[in-house]
This record gives sequence, C-alpha cells and structure tokens, in this order.
Amino acid sequence: MPRVANKPPLASAASALATSPALHILALTALCSAYIQGPLVKIFDFSGAIGEMNHFGLSPAPLFAVAVIIFELAMSALVISGVFRWAAAGALAVFTLMATFLALRFWELPPGMERSMAMNGFFEHIGLCGAFVFVALHDFGRSARR
Repeated sequence: MPRVANKPPLASAASALATSPALHILALTALCSAYIQGPLVKIFDFSGAIGEMNHFGLSPAPLFAVAVIIFELAMSALVISGVFRWAAAGALAVFTLMATFLALRFWELPPGMERSMAMNGFFEHIGLCGAFVFVALHDFGRSARR
C-alpha cells in the first residue's frame, strides 16, 4: 500500500482557504466592485451620469445612463450569485472592452501625465477584461462538467 504523506500545515491552510465559499464570494465581489460603485454614483448624481454620457457622445444620454446602471448592477449580481455567471462575466468583459476603447484613447493624447494615466487605465481595464473572461471560461467549464 502506498504511503500517504501528511500535508504540511501551510498547504492545508492554503487548500482550505482556496476552497472557501466565502473567499470566492469576496473575490467575485471585489472583481465587480467598480460595476457596483459606478452605478451607485450614477444613481445619486444622475445629472453627472447624463453629463458623462454626453461627454462620450452617447445619445439619448438619459436612456444610456439608465441602461448602464441597470446593466452593471444586474451583471454584477449574476456574477456574484453564480446565476449564469459565465454569461454575465462574458458580458462585463465585452462591455469593459468597448468602454475602454471609448473612454481611454490614450494614443490620441499628447505625451505627458494625462496620456500616461489614460494608458495605465487602459491596460488596467484590459486586465479586468481578462479576469472576467477567466471567470466566464472557468464557470462555463464547471457547468459543462455537471
């Protein structure tokens, strides 16, 4: 009979943490935090939300503002709850990619601080898209195995 080695205490603790449902919910909530905070700010400053839509040339601005609020909150709720998580994460990835190319066109800015900040924000959002794609693929794979 093969000898089974005991896991070191650190490996056991890491394994328990990695499989913790609470940590998964916390991580998914952190991933969605911008998509929860943003709509709440838009709700409490709706005229600012309309101004933002106008700034990016989205018309009619009130309709786009309401649609963005509903979309971001609904998709975040689905990602966190696990209901159609793969679809919601995929939708947030696509939404984020489109918004990134709309709002963070750093290549159009002159060299300097504003361009550097826009470039950093652009690539941070690309990373966020990647995280949502990872969640979508992982969840889709899990649901396909069930």
